[in-house]
Amino acid sequence: MSTVLDDTVLADPAALAAVDTTGVLRSAATAGAQVRSAAHTAAEAGVPSLEGARPRALVFLRRPGTSGAAAELLTALLGPQCPVPIVVADTAPSWVGALDVLVAHSADATDMELAESVGRAVSRGAEVVLSVPTDGPVASAGAGRARLLEPRIPVPPALDLPRALAVGLTVVAALGLFAVDPGLDALADALDAEAERNQPGNEPFMNPAKSLALRLAEHTPLLWGTDPAATAVAGHAATALATHAGVVAHSAAVAQAATAIGLARALALTARGADVFRDPFEDPADGADAPPPRLVLLATGEEDPEQVAMRLTGRTWPADLAHPVEEIARGTRHAALLRAALLAARADSAAIYLGLATRTIEPA
Repeated sequence: MSTVLDDTVLADPAALAAVDTTGVLRSAATAGAQVRSAAHTAAEAGVPSLEGARPRALVFLRRPGTSGAAAELLTALLGPQCPVPIVVADTAPSWVGALDVLVAHSADATDMELAESVGRAVSRGAEVVLSVPTDGPVASAGAGRARLLEPRIPVPPALDLPRALAVGLTVVAALGLFAVDPGLDALADALDAEAERNQPGNEPFMNPAKSLALRLAEHTPLLWGTDPAATAVAGHAATALATHAGVVAHSAAVAQAATAIGLARALALTARGADVFRDPFEDPADGADAPPPRLVLLATGEEDPEQVAMRLTGRTWPADLAHPVEEIARGTRHAALLRAALLAARADSAAIYLGLATRTIEPA
């Protein structure tokens, strides 16, 4: 497996098709369809009937896969003003009961720990919304007592964040915590538009995912969010890079990241052109140098991310900006949600392009 970027692959749709034998790019392009499918299955499962309920707590279960990223993003979007306590946990809390709503998403139908949590929650009378395949012990644990939303668009587990997010949004909308109107159409449309921009036939200068992949190639990505939703997306992006491209990235809120003195020094030295990772007392073998850092500031709010970073940290940073205000104009309803979902989809596609161009994603 090569770790050297072959940028000619990114400029050649035929070459991309030749290496993408598993169709992972096509799966990434289904984000909008996943949202529409989740909204439809949620309606069939009776999620809207939760309308008017005011639970004691809203519990999101964080299982392997994208459920944790979806829970963090939803928590960030709801914010501290949410009138219902939000709990994100790996398993159903011991106190869960009839006054609570529990949401679980997983691509693993055989997750026994999740099955136990679902069984415990439904046996105690909690309202359970379950997004899992219908065959397996997890679905069986909630059979007849949980609102079961089956996935209808098959994608690799690492690419089902749009579905996990849409399921959570249908629940918080039904509970009156977040008004998604009309439906989830605007979110699906924004993701369709992003998929169109990121299609393999577009040249890198017209394809934001390819452009991001090229910027991050042969660097150590530092993905810092300037607001809570962007920080949640940064965490998902770091996971995507690890999953699809074998790239180790650092993700954090910019204020927290600024306290990492070593990273701040590395960025400053890199901006001056110094090789900050080179051992001055030893000449390493060819290819042994650690890749230099590249900072990307992510933002979903209205304010310029550089200004936010300056306000939060008291200094400027040499950074690329991921703030899609051209795609989602300022003042757009639910702009933070739309930008966050768009950035997550872009990160997925960029990681895939990087993985294909370095052959980290191996042909089937």
